[in-house]
Amino acid sequence: MDGTEGNAGQPGPAERSHRSSVSSVGTRASVAAADVLVYLADDTVLPLAVDNLPSLSAHELHRAVREVLQLPDIALDVFALWLVSPLLEVQLKPRHRPYKLGRQWPELLLRFTDAPEDDVAADEPSLQFRRNVFFPKRRELQIHDEEVLRLLYEEAKGNVLAARYPCDVEDCEALGALVCRVQLGPYQPGQPTACALREKLDSFLPAHLCKRGHGLFAALRGRGAKAGTGEQGLLSAYCQVKEAAGSDGEHGASLSPHYRAYLLKSHELPFYGCAFFHGEVDKPAQGFLHRGGRKPVDVAISLEGVHVIDSREKHVLLGLRFQELSWDHTSPEEEESVLWLEFDGDNEGTPVNKLLKIYSKQCYLLKRLPSLH
Repeated sequence: MDGTEGNAGQPGPAERSHRSSVSSVGTRASVAAADVLVYLADDTVLPLAVDNLPSLSAHELHRAVREVLQLPDIALDVFALWLVSPLLEVQLKPRHRPYKLGRQWPELLLRFTDAPEDDVAADEPSLQFRRNVFFPKRRELQIHDEEVLRLLYEEAKGNVLAARYPCDVEDCEALGALVCRVQLGPYQPGQPTACALREKLDSFLPAHLCKRGHGLFAALRGRGAKAGTGEQGLLSAYCQVKEAAGSDGEHGASLSPHYRAYLLKSHELPFYGCAFFHGEVDKPAQGFLHRGGRKPVDVAISLEGVHVIDSREKHVLLGLRFQELSWDHTSPEEEESVLWLEFDGDNEGTPVNKLLKIYSKQCYLLKRLPSLH
């Protein structure tokens, strides 16, 4: 099937909340005369009127998007078209036909997810213009076009705020401070105050750093904690954001240096630019009956390596570069779909060989990544 040759993954919470019921490939009534709705990283919708939609390739549609946005030629390499739903993500190859894959979506879900039939029947993908997972990070720093940098910044910001990229508090504050600079302009002493930042804190920091609980248990958990640490830390980082040399700091000045600074900081996160796949791993056996069960995980694959992230706790369970591991997978035809990762570890100081078993119907798609050949 054509659609299985892209990259698949698990969409973030923000995407699940408002895009899942929107058709972007003509399977429902569309906006005005538009045949295709393309979502950009900043959540804006680009309606396109095209001829002969069923035979239109992803390459042709990509070109139409670039022309409307007036993007330079480098955008052909930087971005790709993706079909995204709450259940599955697929990066399209240039020859793929988005309309055809949209019509085949239920088949893809049955093949690559364990979703119940009712969820499969209700699921509908949106077409998104997103970062190409095969685009090297080092080339991003050579980009000078402000709109390309802005789209990359918006996508990275969305992944940080959705906790798809797990970050420690200091990294979240440093990244949030750059968002403050982009949205609010250069820092001015006393403007904004911590209280003003608090009003829209979730625009700058992931939700788990913005939560302010109520009631007895929240009060007990909060004893001894400094009130407003989220906004105070953010404000402190904001005042340290440096202005570009020769910039007067006015709102009309180019924001490219701040977009680039955000991307450069994001590059320190090992899962930046990854394709994400949903799976499960075995929990350690516990208790008298040695019952373990399984833990849901997100598997982040980049050109450099693999990271396994606890889906609920949002922390990294394992991170390995490709030269540090070997891998194999069992296909659905043989038995339950499993991705095996073999790597060196230690047990109380003694070198040992370790094996991680990741259960996922999407693991078959991992072999499509060049790094895994």
